[in-house]
Order: sequence, then C-alpha cells, then structure tokens
Amino acid sequence: MKHGGLFGTVPLVTVIVIVAFCCMVTVPAWSQSSATDTQQGTASGAGMQAASAVATILYFPLKAAFAIGGGIVGGLAYAFSGGSEQTAKNIWIPSMYGTYVITPEHLSGDRAVRFLGVAAEEPAPAEAAPLAAPVEPVR
Repeated sequence: MKHGGLFGTVPLVTVIVIVAFCCMVTVPAWSQSSATDTQQGTASGAGMQAASAVATILYFPLKAAFAIGGGIVGGLAYAFSGGSEQTAKNIWIPSMYGTYVITPEHLSGDRAVRFLGVAAEEPAPAEAAPLAAPVEPVR
C-alpha cells in the first residue's frame, strides 16, 4: 500500500496552518491587560476566565472558518474583478476583521463581540488649506 501523496499531506498542512493561525490570534490577546484584572484571584474572576475560555473554544472555529472563507472569496473577487482591490476589501474586511477571542469583558457586556469586522476609522481629511497665501484686495 502506498502512503503519502496529496491526500496524506493535506491534513498535516491544514493542521499546521490552523495551529499557526491560532497562535497568531490568541497570543496577543492573552498578553493584553484588562479592566477585569482587579477580579483576578477571586472566584468570580476565575469563573469569568473559565467561561470566556469555553466560549472562545466554541466561537473561534466558527469565526476562523468564516474568515478563511472570506479570504478565499475575496481573492476570487479580486481576480474576477480585474484586480479591484476595493472589491476584495469589501469582502475581506467584514469577514477577516472582528473578534476572535472571547474575553471576560465580552461576557460582562463591557466590550462588544463583533463577528463581522469593521474597518479602522480613517482619519478625516484636513480642511482644504489654501495653496497660496490669501491675497488682499487692491484699493
């Protein structure tokens, strides 16, 4: 019986990609301090941490699958739209941005869970400045 081939390596590659993606997303979230740090060491704090871990275990695979699907569909939209980056971003931003890890702040209602991502606010353009110094009328 022949081992390996395409079907033998696909699951391994898939597992490696998923593990790498999980590490990229979850490690920064663990290092952030939060408002509930004052509850650490209490039973309530421990319960919220445990509940957020369970919620993340259930929520993350759904969000990750949605993000991966959005990445693929956005890539196809980019290709079929003749290289329109805006078309692809209209798919990528809602599908790939958003909440990946549920924290105690999400469970207590202090922070919103965003399944669909929102683009970062772009700075408002500055008021149009005159190109030259104002000219005083001739008297």
